[in-house]
Amino acid sequence: MPTTPDTPALHSQTFRLSYADTDPAGILYYAAWFPWMERMQSEWFFLNGLRQDQLSERHGFWSVTCHTECDYLVPVGLFDEIRIELRLGRVGRGSFDMLHHMVRTSDGVLVAKALITVVTVTPDGSATAIPPILQRHLDSWADGAALEQVADHA
Repeated sequence: MPTTPDTPALHSQTFRLSYADTDPAGILYYAAWFPWMERMQSEWFFLNGLRQDQLSERHGFWSVTCHTECDYLVPVGLFDEIRIELRLGRVGRGSFDMLHHMVRTSDGVLVAKALITVVTVTPDGSATAIPPILQRHLDSWADGAALEQVADHA
């Protein structure tokens, strides 16, 4: 799995693990990370004016997850507070990687790291190159910055 670049996180969010995130022994259920990562990506897109529910209508493409991987480094459990940090990884012609680091806030330990590969497709589901509006954001994010946020998220 690629390592996180030495750039600041594009976005981070802190949350406390709940019973729904764990197995009966109170240890994190391995698949629990994936909804949190999706929330991070959706929020980051939203904050930058790229509402995923409106991409097709407004910009003529969808973003679709095509690959995920996660390395579980240290056990975590019920009520641990976790900070997920989102960074941009590799950017290709029609896909890009979002990197996620999960850090336990009580001791700063990296407990998991993950990668999600996102592809761009046309409204009918055919692969397409990353559209210019998204490419501008990716270029800006690659520099660790955000484009000016769009005032109207509606």
